[in-house]
Amino acid sequence: MQKLTERIDDLKQRIAAWGKRIRRCTERSTRFNQNRLFQSNQKKLYESLERPMVSGIGSAPNQDDTVPFCHGLWSEPVNHSEGPWTEVVASQCAGITPMDPVIITSVDVAGAVHRIPNWKSPGVDGLHLHHHWLKEFVVCHDVLARQFQEALNQKSLPSLFTSGNTHLVPKDQGTTDPSKYCPVMCLPTYARH
Repeated sequence: MQKLTERIDDLKQRIAAWGKRIRRCTERSTRFNQNRLFQSNQKKLYESLERPMVSGIGSAPNQDDTVPFCHGLWSEPVNHSEGPWTEVVASQCAGITPMDPVIITSVDVAGAVHRIPNWKSPGVDGLHLHHHWLKEFVVCHDVLARQFQEALNQKSLPSLFTSGNTHLVPKDQGTTDPSKYCPVMCLPTYARH
């Protein structure tokens, strides 16, 4: 009877060990696939993260609750409490001479465009990059240089680069509370505009 009990305990431990190993391998495989998908097709990754909500396992939060929740997250002014270490860093950096202002010219744009390949297949964003035309239309180099310089001088980017869609990824299944969702901000690609 004692041998039988020991054998049962031994088998239970083996089953538990195999279960942990399978769970670890499954989690590693999931992480690996998500990382690979993030590099190759981010849209598909976010869709796969939202799939449990879409497939009916959980219900989506009410839009009337979600919009004010997300608006409160993104529009609330940032209020950081700076510690004394910032004064130490500022005093250490006081003696550093500032960098000369960057001036982007059409020659800079032409040099940058010259190094890129002419015909490139679409990447993750699905945008075909026909740099051949950018190289040949030299007239555009002045306009591009002026736009880049304006972005540097204004120290701000156009809303095209800074606004996007917010995707809600559920933290728990079966909840409609917007605070139980992780907001993921996705900036749009050029192909969508």
